[in-house]
Amino acid sequence: MPAADRPVNRTVPLILAVALFMENMDSTVIATSLPAIADDIGTSPIALKLALTAYLVSLAIFIPISAWVADKFGAKRVFRIAIAVFVVGSVACAFSGSLPQFVMARFLQGMGGAMMTPVARLVLVRSIAKRDLVSAMAWLTVPGLVGPLVGPPVGGFFTTFLSWHWIFLINVPIGLAGIWLAGRYLPEVPSGQVRPIDVPGCFLSAVAASGVVFGLSVISLPALPPVVGVVVLAVGIAAALLYVRHAGTAAHPILDLRLFRNPVFRAAIVGGSIFRVGAGAIPFLLPLLFQLGFGLTPFQSGMLTFASAFGALAMKFLAPYTLRTGGFRNVLVGAAALSGFFIAANSLFTPQTPHGVIIAVLIGAGFLRSLFFTSSNALVFAEIEENDASQATAIAAASQQIMVAIGVAFGGGILESVQYVTGAPLGLSAFATAFVIVGATSAFSVVPFLALPGNAGSSVSGHRAGGRDGAGSLPG
Repeated sequence: MPAADRPVNRTVPLILAVALFMENMDSTVIATSLPAIADDIGTSPIALKLALTAYLVSLAIFIPISAWVADKFGAKRVFRIAIAVFVVGSVACAFSGSLPQFVMARFLQGMGGAMMTPVARLVLVRSIAKRDLVSAMAWLTVPGLVGPLVGPPVGGFFTTFLSWHWIFLINVPIGLAGIWLAGRYLPEVPSGQVRPIDVPGCFLSAVAASGVVFGLSVISLPALPPVVGVVVLAVGIAAALLYVRHAGTAAHPILDLRLFRNPVFRAAIVGGSIFRVGAGAIPFLLPLLFQLGFGLTPFQSGMLTFASAFGALAMKFLAPYTLRTGGFRNVLVGAAALSGFFIAANSLFTPQTPHGVIIAVLIGAGFLRSLFFTSSNALVFAEIEENDASQATAIAAASQQIMVAIGVAFGGGILESVQYVTGAPLGLSAFATAFVIVGATSAFSVVPFLALPGNAGSSVSGHRAGGRDGAGSLPG
């Protein structure tokens, strides 16, 4: 049955959202626990940052093949197995007794996470009618935004009052519940055309994505000499160029770049990527500002940044109506421009700024970022054929992961550049400069969307430019 004819099942996005919340929270939860973990397993916090990098590299390697695996073995089955792999990796992290064990356990976690996010979107796209995609996609966007914000305070709480092992063991009951719920309530979605596996493309895409992510991670989180990051980054870029050449001639490339011929898909990926370079720096810059600039504890910092979650949750209820009224082009242009403004507004924060003002700005920023991500994620699938949905999910997930890594490196690079130019220690002026630059970068993402027609993606948004709203259901 085509997705457009299937009845709405609100249970589907809720189940997928719970699993993705677990993954997105876990990606940041260990940040505040690094000293405690390092002390317990006999290493240093700097060396332990290799565990953060190992997780990101695993995501980069396995995300490109997620589309082929889902089509080959079935999206629902792969999603449940991905949760199980993630849970096993979490248990392995909790029982690690050395740095190599912990790094390998995080790599195993990343294997599960790499399949969870793109396959979850694929399940959603193939089981939800297009007219309901925006509302459903909002449920997947919220955990992606809230998870990284919840991670630091949760990690700080467990590490302070229990032990660091619980930041991983908590995933066991959540994961088991997710496996059971997915098996019971997720539909058996039809697979797309199973193409022959593109072995050279798999190799080149894995080297390209992991090289870029690992290189940028080492540069921004120097657990290894920065020159290692530069060399690996260069190798990743070279592999990416070779993959582009390969994809142009391969009959069945692992990531089909021909989808970029679709102007709506191209705008969604390019515009979303530019936005993430700026927005991806925020989870890195804000905690540093609050802890180094304001003198707050990690737990206090985490609780303050959590204010963004309220904005993200509020967006869930307004996104369908907003897109139905304004359409993808107008909403994305407005959300990107205003998000850039709110990010730049962080440059005005000082230790004397009332927390109420900071919270208000962060709530507004969370709402706008969530609106942008929901809209751009839905636009990815708005005007592509259903058989291309698996390719679209893999390309979107891979680009998002790379851009977030670039965003963190971008934010860190700005701080280091300001220090180098001024010769002064890291202070509020460096953070102010960084927020202005990353805000301007996010705002620049309006450019790809300005070229879209007013009714782009109207089958998803229900918007009709220049006339009355088209078909589509109001948020219920």
